[in-house]
Amino acid sequence: MLIRDKKLFLKGFLLMVSFLAVLVLIFSPVFPGGLNGLDFSDDLFNKLSKGSSYFIPQVAKTVKPFDGKQVTVEVKMKSPEDVKTSMLLLEKVGAKGEAKGDSITMTADLGAMLGKVVADADLLYKDQTDTLTAAYGMDGKVAMKSWWTLLAASIKPLQKIKMIEEAKAVNMVNQKAIEPAYNFAGIPAESIMTKIPTVAGLLIFYVIYTMWYGYAIFDMFGGMGLSMSKSKIKKEA
Repeated sequence: MLIRDKKLFLKGFLLMVSFLAVLVLIFSPVFPGGLNGLDFSDDLFNKLSKGSSYFIPQVAKTVKPFDGKQVTVEVKMKSPEDVKTSMLLLEKVGAKGEAKGDSITMTADLGAMLGKVVADADLLYKDQTDTLTAAYGMDGKVAMKSWWTLLAASIKPLQKIKMIEEAKAVNMVNQKAIEPAYNFAGIPAESIMTKIPTVAGLLIFYVIYTMWYGYAIFDMFGGMGLSMSKSKIKKEA
């Protein structure tokens, strides 16, 4: 290997060796909780994401005006098991369902039903899954996923019967109440305000570490006489 500038190459080589040493450290379980660097940062940002995804109080206010709004809609489910589970869910919130094949004709006070679903999503968000399990007679997380399935299947049928605002409310419950609660179940919520030094440190380290690798490659290739330069413009005679 031809090295034209030993000093520059050595500088790049040392940067690369130190970069790899830090990389090994990152993948070692030396962070709080016996985690490696990737798991630690992933766990932190999951907690922060959950802390910034709590829209349930706003959703509860949005569905409140639909109290007393009677809705009857035919909903097509994907499987007999979904039909069976949906019938059980409707019964638990005081709504009615009539099953016929893979479809359910659902009759409910929309505001009361959605209000109960939002309250249950709040329990899941706060990791009170045992309360949901006792209430539904099935795993609480499974119950909320089944609610998502039933509500998602009812959006287009509601739109077809010109209940546009009602369909929007159902979709909001799914997106801003059930989905965050389900996706972040079991993860403690953290506020970004309590983790500013840690987050800032991770972001600054990421920028420096990326540049660290870049300069290592740049100097090593420069030491071997490989470099990038702007080509000269050939003038016509």
